[in-house]
Amino acid sequence: MSNTIKVRAKSDGGVAEVKCLITHPMEQGNRKDKTTGQDIEPHFIQDVTIEINGKVVVSGAFSGAISKNPYLACRVKANPGDTLKVTWVDNKGDKDSVEDQVK
Repeated sequence: MSNTIKVRAKSDGGVAEVKCLITHPMEQGNRKDKTTGQDIEPHFIQDVTIEINGKVVVSGAFSGAISKNPYLACRVKANPGDTLKVTWVDNKGDKDSVEDQVK
């Protein structure tokens, strides 16, 4: 189970509404730490993919312009019982993914 992604997907008439909440700092890299004055390093999600039954149906590029803990919602062709997988990769090479069944 993923520690950073919460996902829900519900199908109606062969189209599923997918909702994802990703816990991530999404630091753009142009701020300074208030206590030390040091620059805060960029740390943001670069790529997000959504797969249904192993086929990529959504692929997106994020940047430091996206706010902390991004929320992503989309509609895709899927039926109840299909396997949904959401994956992200950030600029430091960290990644996470979660699999769930479409309801």
